Amino acid sequence: MNETVAATAPAAARGPSDYKSDVKPVWCPGCGDFGVVNALAKAMAKLALDPKDVAVVSGIGCSSRIPAYMASYGFHGVHGRALAAGTGLKVARPDLTVIVTGGDGDGYSIGGNHFLHACRRNVDMTYIVMDNRVYGMTKGQPSPTTEPDWDSKLSPEGTGLREFQPMAIALTSGASFIARGFTGDPNGLAEIIERAIRHPGFSFVEVLSPCVTFRPEQKDWKKLVKPDAFRPTADLPRAARRLLRDGGFDLGVLFAGNRPPHAPRGPRAGLDVSVLEARFVL
Repeated sequence: MNETVAATAPAAARGPSDYKSDVKPVWCPGCGDFGVVNALAKAMAKLALDPKDVAVVSGIGCSSRIPAYMASYGFHGVHGRALAAGTGLKVARPDLTVIVTGGDGDGYSIGGNHFLHACRRNVDMTYIVMDNRVYGMTKGQPSPTTEPDWDSKLSPEGTGLREFQPMAIALTSGASFIARGFTGDPNGLAEIIERAIRHPGFSFVEVLSPCVTFRPEQKDWKKLVKPDAFRPTADLPRAARRLLRDGGFDLGVLFAGNRPPHAPRGPRAGLDVSVLEARFVL
């Protein structure tokens, strides 16, 4: 656990820079993840959050370095387990704003099962996934969202496998808020993250975050994205039909449901441990 939380100005005077740590990012020049740090800081400032009341949790990968770059509490966990750690933290400390960050490899491959059940449980936290459709930190292997015909030295002629569909999986698994942003639109992304944090329940934000090192062709994403193409709805079938027309570059809030978030059952404060132990006696 990162115990270094920056001392900041009073809430009314805090700006985005007050939510960033003194640690400088080590990403490749041009990496989209820089935009996520900036957007997240802007969203926190807009919400006037106190850094000591925020915890950013991550797993493994380029994008999972983000907790070190924020001036809040942070936890850098093991590969694919960020949502498990974030869920446990939020249930134990419901007073905290819990934000989980990661990438398409960490979140949809080894962490895919946790993704399904985090959506299903609907714990009140926000999950931001930076999707560049490649394993950047481990030198360019195909990820679950890589196109089947993407040809590279590590996957000659492509994998031939259908891409994982994160937004569709999130919708069918029960996520309460689903949106997509783009790092090339930092203000739009900041607004989406702000809305995700405000929304009660599990909020999932897919972020198109180009990897210019291993996938330089992704620089063209700025020509392909369609801002505000999604219009938020609380109607699940309508959102599902809208996804059928999605080409992967539509931006905005797809779904904002009203399912009540998970609430831990039973009293916590002052619980006699012996009473709890007795419930497990066989």
